[in-house]
Amino acid sequence: MDSNIHLVKTVLKYTYGLVPIIAGLDKFTNLLTDWGQYLGSNFSGIVPVETGTFMILVGLIEIVAGVLVFIRPRIGALVVMVWLTVIALILLISGNFIDVAVRDLVMAIGAFSLSKLYETGPKA
Repeated sequence: MDSNIHLVKTVLKYTYGLVPIIAGLDKFTNLLTDWGQYLGSNFSGIVPVETGTFMILVGLIEIVAGVLVFIRPRIGALVVMVWLTVIALILLISGNFIDVAVRDLVMAIGAFSLSKLYETGPKA
């Protein structure tokens, strides 16, 4: 049983560490997608900088969150969970990309689960 828990912790740690870092780095290049489209017109008028600049700031936050998962998994996973929930709420409020919002909420549950796994037991 302990080896299964260790495996799950390790897989989740790499998932929630690497994915935010990769997505964050892509905010600088837009190779995976045009990230600005997810901001939506409702929020682009509120943001005090250009969409591209805002997305770079978002990317920096995501990179830091991913690195934090590797350094302090319990805390980093909670940061990722909150971040994913905020993104999902913004998408739900905008009424666009509802499928991505649902997926982000599911991913937030996984990040929460990772944090809980690191509350007790040996560190992986």
